[in-house]
Amino acid sequence: MPLTPLDIHNKEFGRRLRGYDEDEVNEFLDQVIKDYELLIRENKELQNQVLSLQEKLNHFSNIEETLSKTIIVAQEAADELKNNSKKEAQLIIKEAEKNADRIINESLSKSRKVALEVEELKKQASIYRARFRTLVEAQLDLLSVDGWDSLEAGSRETASRD
Repeated sequence: MPLTPLDIHNKEFGRRLRGYDEDEVNEFLDQVIKDYELLIRENKELQNQVLSLQEKLNHFSNIEETLSKTIIVAQEAADELKNNSKKEAQLIIKEAEKNADRIINESLSKSRKVALEVEELKKQASIYRARFRTLVEAQLDLLSVDGWDSLEAGSRETASRD
């Protein structure tokens, strides 16, 4: 058990012949009491400071731990967001490629259809031209036949009779 200033103050020494000067001993003990009390007060203050600093250290350690966890969570969220963005971008690209392929296929189909229609129209135009040529040639043949002269003469006679 540690010695207290009161223990020092209350300490009684036995007396002997040719002992120490009692006043000097008492003065020295008073000085020891004062110094001891001062040391005890300083020790308590230092213990209080240690406790306060320990509490602050614990507080800052908790803050550091919380910040570390927050940084880790933020990094994980950023990584997840980045991965999701990449996946979404890939899906958009695939969808765009599908749409492009579909548009190209539709365009090729329409182009083939238009080409077939153009060919059909060319055939029809060629047939029409051949028929028209045949009709015109038949009409020219009719005009070149000698029967027109007799028709013309007959129509003059009919006109003169009237």
